[in-house]
Amino acid sequence: MLDLNHIAMFVQVVRHGSFAEAGRRLGLPPNTVSRRIQELEAQLGTRLMQRSTRKLTLTSAGQAFHERCAGSVDGLVEAGQALITGSQEPSGLVRVAATADFFDFFPMEWVADFLAANPLVRVDFVLSDAKADLIADQIDVAFRGGELPDSGYVGRKLLGPRTDGLVASPAYIAARGAPATLRDLTDHDCVTAAHPSGRATWRMTGPDGVEEEVQVTGRFSGNTAQALRRAALAGLGVALLPPSMGRLDVEAGRLVPVLPQYQRTGQGLSVLYPSRKHLPLAVSAFIGVVMERLSTEETLPAAFKSWKT
Repeated sequence: MLDLNHIAMFVQVVRHGSFAEAGRRLGLPPNTVSRRIQELEAQLGTRLMQRSTRKLTLTSAGQAFHERCAGSVDGLVEAGQALITGSQEPSGLVRVAATADFFDFFPMEWVADFLAANPLVRVDFVLSDAKADLIADQIDVAFRGGELPDSGYVGRKLLGPRTDGLVASPAYIAARGAPATLRDLTDHDCVTAAHPSGRATWRMTGPDGVEEEVQVTGRFSGNTAQALRRAALAGLGVALLPPSMGRLDVEAGRLVPVLPQYQRTGQGLSVLYPSRKHLPLAVSAFIGVVMERLSTEETLPAAFKSWKT
């Protein structure tokens, strides 16, 4: 019969990324933690982790096992905490993965309201445009754009697709002229997401509903939408941005629309989390607040309203 203490220890090792850190938190020597994980692997008849001097990496069996048991272990811990505190109040740390420019759209006031309503909860945002590995990076909730792959995680749609448009600074248009057709963009500097080839392919839908494709190049590329916006403001070229990103700049005259009859259907927004079973109260409370706020038109910020339309 499997030792539940060994399983709980395995979850802690995965969560904290090393035997040393898990041992420190559990009050055990690292070699004791390592030995007990080896005993668990022997009982299961499979290797759960690949060990190296620099880091631990889950095997496919280890990842599957962690996904099945992590929620149950957390549920047992929460049940014990609830008995100790005499309440079902959300508590603990919620780690959230999102894009680098997430707080340019997501109101920080929502986080403040959430923390005020849940005084025993802490929130740690991991902001990067690289897609986080929910298990390896110890992520409880991730915000993702586009279609969600079949990863075994739970995904819930927050916002539908938006339409992106082309913009440039007045100074750039004055110096280089405005393109008259989509094909003209090949003769312009365009600011794009970084790509090893230095080229990007933009697929745009014209006024007749037909999708067209153009390959563009430029001297500036970046890995966040905010970087591309700022490059466009600096006159470095034509940018393809979501409406929420460029609307205020267009209204203020800092950017002007380019080929407004062409648009690109951009990515929607979903929330992703490892498992529906035994979801920690703090995590389910955070997800609930986000979904409630985004579904209420009155509380939706301007950036999200333009995305939603």
